[in-house]
Parts: sequence; structure tokens; C-alpha cells
Amino acid sequence: MRDFQQKKRWRSVLESWPVLILLGLLLLFFAWGIFSLWGRMQTTEENRRLAEKKLVELQKKKETFTHDVTKLNTQSGIEESIREKFPVVKEGEGLIVVVDEKKTEEAIQEDKGGFFSFLYFWRWFK
Repeated sequence: MRDFQQKKRWRSVLESWPVLILLGLLLLFFAWGIFSLWGRMQTTEENRRLAEKKLVELQKKKETFTHDVTKLNTQSGIEESIREKFPVVKEGEGLIVVVDEKKTEEAIQEDKGGFFSFLYFWRWFK
């Protein structure tokens, strides 16, 4: 009989309001930890995706740089690079310069119309 009464006493203690509130608070504490962990997991996943995109971009840059280096290891690649950066020509090559027609004074006067066009008028009286 004594065992039955002791079991009943423990059961009444465990089912009391303070113990239930304490257990509820522990449950909320663990739930809060799980939700914060889930949020950090999502942030980590997003950072992983960004890192993968950056890795792909860096691999593309590496490919272009290795292509440029192999191109510069050849004589024609060096020549092309120098011609792009500096205005040079080989011996025996000519230079063709295309010049637009010169504008006449009348066309210049028409181009300079506007609010300050009267200032150009005074230019003739110098």
C-alpha cells in the first residue's frame, strides 16, 4: 500500500502546475533553438550558392587568362597585343587616314544656334 501512495505522490508532483510550466518553458527553449538553427541553415545554404556562383565566375576568368597567356606565347599574339595597345606599324605597311569633309562657315553657324548664339555674332566684329 505504501508503494502505491508513494507513486501517487510522485504523480501528483509531476502533474502539478509549476512542474508543467517548467516543462513547457523547456519545450519552448528547445523549439526556439531548433528554429534559430533552421534559420542559420538557410543562411548557410544561401552563402554556399553564392560561393558556387563566384567559383564558376572565377573559373571562367581563369580560362580566359590561360587563353590570353597561351596566345601571348606565340609571335602573332604578341604582335596583336602590341598593335592593340600602341599605334605601331610594320615596315612596308602604309597608313590610310580617312578625313571627313570640312564644314563650311555656314554649317558652323547653323550648328551653333541656341540661346548664346548672339555671342558668335560678335566674333565677326573683332
